[in-house]
Amino acid sequence: MALGDAILACLTERPMTGYELAKTFDSSIGFFWKADHQQIYRELSKLRDRGYIQGREVVQSGKPNKLIYTLTPEGRTALRHWAARPSTPPSIKDDLLVRLHALDSIDIEPMRTDLMARLEHHRDRHANYERILKKRFPDGTAEGRLDLGNLLLLQLGARHEQMVADFCEEALEALSAMSGKGTVVPIEDGKREGKG
Repeated sequence: MALGDAILACLTERPMTGYELAKTFDSSIGFFWKADHQQIYRELSKLRDRGYIQGREVVQSGKPNKLIYTLTPEGRTALRHWAARPSTPPSIKDDLLVRLHALDSIDIEPMRTDLMARLEHHRDRHANYERILKKRFPDGTAEGRLDLGNLLLLQLGARHEQMVADFCEEALEALSAMSGKGTVVPIEDGKREGKG
């Protein structure tokens, strides 16, 4: 997938400015497709040159004018063609996993520290997914295809983060048993000790 495809997918929701697209990447699509604001603006120019989007200038008083981007019929066709192709399963490139592979040749304490940081990161991301799910889908159901797509991806994100957090807990338990150190407190009902 290319960044342009992700931008076209975002614009199916509604017309947006470059700033709004960047914020959408920061708060939703960014969970599974990373792009910084400059990359987004460069890609918007390319999509415009290809005729996949058009920009409508909105004059603002006291502020710079803004461009609101909309999908063109050609852009919708390009998105449908991209979506019809088989997806490529992502490959995992993770230095933590490489370190685990070499566990018998490395110091355990930095590994424990790294796993604790990962655990915290994935617990936080899981909690964020759960907050978004409760806010957007309080009864756990979706209305329409767009809602269903968003519900499914949020559920997958929450499950993934929980699975990785569980793995980190298990790895920490195993390292603790091996080194005789204390253990980590598991998540119960999605709440962390002292933060629930």
